[in-house]
Amino acid sequence: MKEVRLSLFGFGNVGRALARVLVEKSAVFRERYGLEFKVVSVADSSAVVWLPVGMNLTEALNVKETLGRLSAWTNDYEVFNFSPVEAVREIDADVVIDVTNDKNAHTWHLAALKEGKAVVTSNKPPLAFHYAELIGEAERRNLPYLFEATVMAGTPVIGLLKETLLGDSVEEIEAVLNGTTTYILTMMEEGASFEDALRKAQELGIAERDPSGDILGIDAGYKATILHCLAFGPTTFDEIEVRGIDGISPEDLARAGKAGRTVRLVASIERGSVSVEPKEVPKGSPLAVSSTQNAAVIRTDLLGELVIQGAGAGLKETASGVVSDVIKAALKV
Repeated sequence: MKEVRLSLFGFGNVGRALARVLVEKSAVFRERYGLEFKVVSVADSSAVVWLPVGMNLTEALNVKETLGRLSAWTNDYEVFNFSPVEAVREIDADVVIDVTNDKNAHTWHLAALKEGKAVVTSNKPPLAFHYAELIGEAERRNLPYLFEATVMAGTPVIGLLKETLLGDSVEEIEAVLNGTTTYILTMMEEGASFEDALRKAQELGIAERDPSGDILGIDAGYKATILHCLAFGPTTFDEIEVRGIDGISPEDLARAGKAGRTVRLVASIERGSVSVEPKEVPKGSPLAVSSTQNAAVIRTDLLGELVIQGAGAGLKETASGVVSDVIKAALKV
């Protein structure tokens, strides 16, 4: 049995969903892969809790969900005020997991790699702005740097481009990459106003309290940037064109509907060119997804047109992508 030490950063919704999977499927991971995961630290915005012999994740979940912050947890555990950089340097772990929304996380991802630790992340901005630097550092040190859950949650579009289509040359990708905007546009097609659709999405936890990252196309832009980096080579979010759905009216949707089309926030990705904008697509198109679904149409020289659809949001779905990467990293470290 191979014991693998994990250091988890982020204990919000996704971090707790990941913790539950690690608890509930621990026997599966032992039997299927010969892996025994030991979480040696957990961090939220209030504190880093560190126990080198391994933490009780069920207790950590109870503390977070009853007291609201890890800094309130003192029973047998040491609570620290480490910055993320200090934590990745001090804490002895094999795999660092980042499920935060820290836009500056590339600094501590690099620090982790330089300390000889693998990195698994669902955090998009580090890759959207610093892909070449992060991947270059990981390759120089022969360490896993894995990010399946950054695009389409657990739907494995990253693995498809990175590990499966090795003999193909990608020619173009068109994709719907943001479940929040798809949900809002679907509701508007059914008669809701933009404001009512957004409010409903927030009530259901589909949209954030501050939904601007989704509505303005920023989230989809991050994801499209990452797909370009994989398919064609490095670029950054600063080099792409982004327009969100804030200017879409019910009249726009009604007009498209009469023509047998629907409006979706579509990312178009070609070599050296990335754009995200609302587009009319035929109702029979793979991109005409509804609710919170995502879809990508990948065109290659050998395979032709490949369609991948699936959940682009959700806690279990995102945890699926993260756990898959944690297992891949654990088998290599």
